[in-house]
Amino acid sequence: MTGLLSTASAGVGSSATASATGFDVEAVRRDFPILAREANGHPLVYLDNAATTQKPLAMIEAISDYYLRYNANVHRGAHALSDEATQAFEGARDILARFINSPASRQVIWTRGTTESINLVAATWGRANLKAGDRVLVPALEHHSNIVPWQMVAAETGAEVVAIEVNDCGEVDLTALKALLDERVKLVSFTHISNALGTVNPVAEVVRLAKSVGARVLIDGAQAVAHCPVDVQALGCDFYAFSGHKVFGPTGIGVLWGREDVLEAMPPYQGGGEMIETVSFAGTTWNTLPYKFEAGTPDIAGAIGLGAAICYLQALDRKAIAAHEADLLAYTWARAADFPGLRRVGEASQIAGVFSFLLDGAHPADVGMLLDQQGVAVRTGHHCAQPLMARYSIPGTVRASFALYNTRDDVDRLFAALEKVRGMLF
Repeated sequence: MTGLLSTASAGVGSSATASATGFDVEAVRRDFPILAREANGHPLVYLDNAATTQKPLAMIEAISDYYLRYNANVHRGAHALSDEATQAFEGARDILARFINSPASRQVIWTRGTTESINLVAATWGRANLKAGDRVLVPALEHHSNIVPWQMVAAETGAEVVAIEVNDCGEVDLTALKALLDERVKLVSFTHISNALGTVNPVAEVVRLAKSVGARVLIDGAQAVAHCPVDVQALGCDFYAFSGHKVFGPTGIGVLWGREDVLEAMPPYQGGGEMIETVSFAGTTWNTLPYKFEAGTPDIAGAIGLGAAICYLQALDRKAIAAHEADLLAYTWARAADFPGLRRVGEASQIAGVFSFLLDGAHPADVGMLLDQQGVAVRTGHHCAQPLMARYSIPGTVRASFALYNTRDDVDRLFAALEKVRGMLF
């Protein structure tokens, strides 16, 4: 898959050479105003992109422009501002549909993010289709938002949520998956790229295997969309979900994509305005897609902002971005190999965007706090992946996660700060 770094070809343990990707990262950094600030008296090194990415000025200005020039509700207003807002709002939907190669814009449903997208599928498709004896398969490396909703609907329906084993490298065990697949399996729900380890799952193969027993497939793409192109038609999945804030867009906005026939058969998620066609005390009928799943006033500014963020990303050379990010990971691994007492967690054959590690004898929370004092922002803890941490018998990790605006200098600053942390703790 384009843009994803193979461990076998990353030169782990070798001396790092100068990057020759040709990607103008300094020009990109100028588009992200926050990167120029300081944190705790030091120039900011932002390495918490798996939690949320920073925002380009073009996205910020798009939201500001909406509130300054044409703030109005969408779809039902009989005036110029409403028309302009509706055009921008639905235009953003069209942008997102093209971004993931959806056959139609009506298959793109606005949600608050990946978490709500998965809950929507669990609460509607799950309640309507799961029954006692059915199984939902979920890898043991998943984010909690792709575990707990299925447990909740399973408790209501009598279905069972079954974990797919993960190997020592942090990869889904395909042999274990094959052994679990039978007529009881109604859904396989899994992440495209792990937020905790950066593992890139073999999505096309998992979809193929699931479909061989007639199961539906949901893919959590929250970590993937910023790192690699996504083509929902080529993947062959039934649902694909992601969050705007992890692809340089606003918080509180996300997307659920679904196959049209599957979405048409699903009941609504919430009741209220917009999602209805007619309402009477004798009965109510539902609106067409996508509005059947979009009750109430939507996050208009968020959708417009996400559309602007996607336009910003697509205006860049994504192959060059991928090469740049792969170079950053290879350089990080080479630095880590020469750092005494540092242990990588997760060494899958393909990894994107994440370097998860531990320092011998140090709690991840202490390491993160001391890095923050030096202006280096990372994430520590279980990363909403407690079953995965239990698999490794660890409390959590320190996670440095990269985006297109990070540099080798950021990596050098991370390891310089880790040298000081080691001196403070030992």
